[in-house]
Amino acid sequence: MGICMSPCECFASSSILACSRATLPKSSVPIFVYSKRLIGLKKAPSLLTLRSLRLRPSPLATAAKNGGGIGPVRCEHGVFDAKSDLGNGSSVGKRTDLKKIMILGAGPIVIGQACEFDYSGLKLVLEKERPDAILPTMGGQTALNLAVALAERGVLERFGVELIGAKLGAIKKAEDRDLFKQAMENIGIKTPPSGIGTTLEECFDIANKIGEFPLIIRPAFTLGGAGGGIAYNREEFESICKSGLAASVKSQVLVEKSLLGWKEYELEVMRDLADNVVIICSIENIDPMGVHTGDSITVAPAQTLTDKEYQRLRDYSIAIIREIGVECGGSNVQFAVNPVDGEVMVIEMNPRVSRSSALASKATGFPIAKMAAKLSVGYTLDQIPNDITRKTPASFEPSIDYVVTKIPRFAFEKFPGSQPILTTQMKSVGEAMALGRTFQESFQKAVRSLESGYSGWGCAQIKELDWDLDQLKYNLRVPNPDRMHAVYAAMKRGMKVDEIHDISFIDKWFLTQLKELVDVENYLSAQTLSGLSKDDLFEVKKRGFSDNQIAFATKSSEQDVRSKRLSLGVIPAYKRVDTCAAEFEANTPYMYSSYDYECESSPTNRKKILILGGGPNRIGQGIEFDYCCCHTSFALQRPSSFRFLKLALPIQKYLDDQKLACASGAGTVRIWGTSPDSIDAAEDRERFNAILKELEIEQPRGGIAKSEADALTITAEIGYPVVVRPSYVLGGRAMEIVYSDEMLVKYLETAVEVDPERPVLIDKYLSDAIEIDVDALADLHGNVVIGGIMEHIEQAGVHSGDSACSLPTKTVPSSCLETIRSWTTKLAKRLNVCGLMNCQYAIAASGEVFLLEANPRASRTVPFVSKAIGHPLAKYASLVMSGRSLYELGFTKEVIPRHVSVKEAVLPFEKFQGCDVLLGPEMRSTGEVMGIDFEFSLAFAKAQISAGQILPESGTVFLSLNDLTKPHLANIARAFCTLGFKIVATSGTAHVLELEKIPVERVLKMHEGQPHAGDMIVNKEIQLMVITSSGDELDQSDGRQLRRLALGYKVPIITTVAGALATADAIKSMKHRNVKMTALQDFFDVSEKTQQTLQPASSSL
Repeated sequence: MGICMSPCECFASSSILACSRATLPKSSVPIFVYSKRLIGLKKAPSLLTLRSLRLRPSPLATAAKNGGGIGPVRCEHGVFDAKSDLGNGSSVGKRTDLKKIMILGAGPIVIGQACEFDYSGLKLVLEKERPDAILPTMGGQTALNLAVALAERGVLERFGVELIGAKLGAIKKAEDRDLFKQAMENIGIKTPPSGIGTTLEECFDIANKIGEFPLIIRPAFTLGGAGGGIAYNREEFESICKSGLAASVKSQVLVEKSLLGWKEYELEVMRDLADNVVIICSIENIDPMGVHTGDSITVAPAQTLTDKEYQRLRDYSIAIIREIGVECGGSNVQFAVNPVDGEVMVIEMNPRVSRSSALASKATGFPIAKMAAKLSVGYTLDQIPNDITRKTPASFEPSIDYVVTKIPRFAFEKFPGSQPILTTQMKSVGEAMALGRTFQESFQKAVRSLESGYSGWGCAQIKELDWDLDQLKYNLRVPNPDRMHAVYAAMKRGMKVDEIHDISFIDKWFLTQLKELVDVENYLSAQTLSGLSKDDLFEVKKRGFSDNQIAFATKSSEQDVRSKRLSLGVIPAYKRVDTCAAEFEANTPYMYSSYDYECESSPTNRKKILILGGGPNRIGQGIEFDYCCCHTSFALQRPSSFRFLKLALPIQKYLDDQKLACASGAGTVRIWGTSPDSIDAAEDRERFNAILKELEIEQPRGGIAKSEADALTITAEIGYPVVVRPSYVLGGRAMEIVYSDEMLVKYLETAVEVDPERPVLIDKYLSDAIEIDVDALADLHGNVVIGGIMEHIEQAGVHSGDSACSLPTKTVPSSCLETIRSWTTKLAKRLNVCGLMNCQYAIAASGEVFLLEANPRASRTVPFVSKAIGHPLAKYASLVMSGRSLYELGFTKEVIPRHVSVKEAVLPFEKFQGCDVLLGPEMRSTGEVMGIDFEFSLAFAKAQISAGQILPESGTVFLSLNDLTKPHLANIARAFCTLGFKIVATSGTAHVLELEKIPVERVLKMHEGQPHAGDMIVNKEIQLMVITSSGDELDQSDGRQLRRLALGYKVPIITTVAGALATADAIKSMKHRNVKMTALQDFFDVSEKTQQTLQPASSSL
């Protein structure tokens, strides 16, 4: 970019400034300064007249950094001097009037959408804290919705709080579908034919005007496409419009003509208060329009745009961010491009840091969120240095010489009954990102990094190869999680690129790239491993093939391939992410591996620690483990000692290729903390049982089944019900409660493959037991400290990740707690744990304590416990693994806080139509929230509100309990009656209540006729539902339909006895006490002496 002088030309594609020599004084000598984006003046005139008003920062910054001589420039507002003004703000700079800024977060992790915002709670925080400004652009859609609600209700004006980053007008213009469409018309940018509906009748009027299906329904003010979808007929249209109107906080949906088959692109844009705009990254979706961008495979930079098309999208993005009025910060603009004639339409614009912003930041090394925060307080892009080069300002548009591929990860197997079809409503639960020198390499690495059992794309005997032609074409046509594997199967069957394109609408360029990978596989299959040369292996590795893939194709072993490759010297190089395509030296060691001739890493002989991350987020292993990895990094990091490597598994490949050495010998790595043998002892059921017997620790009766006969024998001995699960799983995968031989046989046939190599664990299910979670910390000296003991609110049998829990415990006798502490300490010492350990216990109705399992590692509860007790357990674990003792850290005894902390799970059932809303032994939650108060009931209420369960304080409660839970029915009903609720129930439940003289109104089950309980939900006559599962087939069907209806109409659903009693307790407290807003740090009393040795709660959590 340059200062525009007249007459001149600015070429956007290379950002070269061409000036007429006649307009310059004779003393100046125009020359080229070596830069891919810049031209400066070596000798500038003493004074130039600026005839266009926009100052573009990049050339000024570069000239100043390079010692160039751009002198003072006169404009209508005064004189701009590059030497004195660059980097200190010119007319704009950091604001000094903002002393306290409130940053709105995103709420709990849910697929695409955080929880319902708590307007009243935030109002109390504003009243107490009195910030000068609110920054709403960092917390996703939830934060924007909060900001709009506060502004429209006059709260911000009342407390004198300013919106920064994005003003109210800009947020509404971008998020309100009607205002956005008008804004695009104002600047001449096309949008799809559409209309705005606020009622079902208006939506049908719009559909009639558009005149043809399919139609896209997009609710306003939502994230992740919540409530939206694609309607192919009037029945689907009515259903989606109803859910969309309910999902939108403004009850507004956009009904637009389908652009299915068009290509989809996104541009990340940043603007500052001086009206400088830069494009950070272009992103292309491999999946065409019709799939939510969060569910689509995406590539950066865009691969199939012509230069003209890219410049048009770039110009449109700049015009859009200005028209919408986002004064400063980042925005995301989404476009659709017709692959036939290049016609461009804008789909939407997000005036905030988005999901794509996170991808763009990792892809380019440009920290969009950090930069947006600085811009919001007055900095301009030219004043903010680039963290990676430290020589260029943020006004340099990143340029990358590699390709980034992101592939989403799905969990449909966790939600039986839901269709694995991708639409405009987001369903992925995580994603993997990979960098490579080419698309082929990054794509293969991304597939591998998903940890879904694939070593890459192709070179495997996948299920899609067995599909018939009709099934194959269906999976190519209908977007689904396995569509790219269907592409592989089609190519292996000989289907041409053009035919696959005509069915799937995936761009031919991507299909051609994938076809080349199939050709390479076919070449390898015709060779033997011994016949492959060094050049062959190097070329194959450049295309992203793993050793395992090569082994499959050449019918050899992975170890043989690795040995040959290493013997030939075919090892990866490490390339730097530098934001400037190697134009400037990178000071930040952010690297990725690639098979390239030049290595940009600078190895050292210093001791190194490799921290293994958890891989892509998924149900059962989410951001809680990222939290632990980050705290470990912070604890161990020293100045200039940290480097980030983006690697695809297997890690053994990295270790071998780098020939890592330690004191115990070349090629080996010492494992920090708990030894691999101890970890195996805890996971291997036979070894673990022997240890428990030695320590006299009780566990439920059970056994290990290596065949169906074994399983039936074990259940005959211990009796039903039983809990069955495979070994070495996370998140309760394939875990189930079984009540009969028939259910057991069905489980073994459908859920798992039982054999001697993959045994199934069978344990007696403890009905009505209380489950306990314990996090403990041990050091190298044998000291063990309990971090926290949590009591599950749901009964045993609900996965710990889905159950609410309380710290400290609420109902557990002290004798049981002492047993739990003793057993945890003994087990940690016996397993020689160094670091964190998690144990799970069950307390039977008789008071007996049983150990369910022990995991000598960080657990998903570590962040919760750390916040609850005010001590960063993950940091302590890192330090004890490095040799520090718990005594040195000042953490020598269990902390039992005076306040109560409640963790509640956030569940994504609304995204998976057809799946029952029931909790069980298999984990389904995608996130969690936390409520804190000095009373359990209020802490529980806060957690429910944060999780999106808005508890009613009056109205009607629907009760329907199965026979197993009916003994608790009277207590539940009395609790709600006392609070003034009306009780309605189905026949069996009502009969029990009538015998107990509890007022109840009978309502029909859904299969018994109308009006039934479902009609009451639709008519909004039920405010709360307590419903447990039933064994009867008709009742099961009824219950499933009722729970789905309640979910759709946002009626709070409770499916456990304990949850119902806790909810009644919470409502009672909310009705009789005011909820007080207290900062997390105010719950802790950290002395000065403690602060000298510990990271205080106020800054560590």
